[in-house]
Amino acid sequence: MDLEAYKKNHKTAYLAEIYEKLEKEERDLLVMANDPSMKEMAEVDLANIIEQKKSLETQIQAILDHKKEEDEKADKEIPNELILEVRAAAGGDEATIFARELLEMYERYAVIKGWGTRVIEEGASMEIKGKGVYEALRYETGVHRIQRIPTTEKMGRVHTSTASVAILPIRKKSTFEINPADLEIEFSRAGGKGGQNVNKVETAVRVIHKPTGLWVRATAERSQSKNRETATSILRAKLEVLEEEREAKKFSADRKGQIGTGDRSEKIRTYNILQDRVTDHRIKQSWHNIENIFAGKLDPIIEALQKYTETGVAGNVESED
Repeated sequence: MDLEAYKKNHKTAYLAEIYEKLEKEERDLLVMANDPSMKEMAEVDLANIIEQKKSLETQIQAILDHKKEEDEKADKEIPNELILEVRAAAGGDEATIFARELLEMYERYAVIKGWGTRVIEEGASMEIKGKGVYEALRYETGVHRIQRIPTTEKMGRVHTSTASVAILPIRKKSTFEINPADLEIEFSRAGGKGGQNVNKVETAVRVIHKPTGLWVRATAERSQSKNRETATSILRAKLEVLEEEREAKKFSADRKGQIGTGDRSEKIRTYNILQDRVTDHRIKQSWHNIENIFAGKLDPIIEALQKYTETGVAGNVESED
């Protein structure tokens, strides 16, 4: 048995420590068994220890098997594909610039992680695929804000701009049904990058869900049908997330280590350029070196959010309004 490994696993540590004590007792009894006057008693105790060790081995293996089943189940259920959508909010042109910077930041992070990316709507949304992508980015949904002096600002005043980020998991098996009668389809020219065909032909598709007002625009593909399929798939993901948000809010008080409902209206993070500081308001933790963060080096933030979700414990408590 690899006792050291089992002692490091919090689920098997207690049993491993008992097993280790039994092994020590066993060694002592083997020494006693060499004494003819103690041999009979030592053999009885040794037999008892062997049974206890077998029982502990069975318990440890059962825990490991259960953990393996849970991991396999989680791998099957957790999506490895998502749509990341960034929309400018308050702040005019500065908000538009910030939204683009956020999208580029996440794209760089995806490259660092070895994930695949595909533009869905230029400057607004992209598809990201790869193992662990949803687990890493699921807590990025919400309002991000930036505080800085714009290059066009003559008086040196600090401006605050915001952008909303939405993480939309794409599940292989979706049970969410959309009534075709609830959809309105619009076509237009894609504009932006993509070559002459994309710009001259009405390949861009906007799918609107009339009951909720939610809509998705897809421009990346060269045909209406593909863009329509992409937009409908993303719209389904949006509606699923909307339903999950409603459910999460119902039970939010009972969620251990909660860092938010996943509602995009929730202010989650501030990027303060003057102080070279990024603060996540949900866990009251800050990081410096914004240049690196915008370069896609997000692991320290992602890992802190994951740790807080698992343990309910944050790191430093530096924060800002």
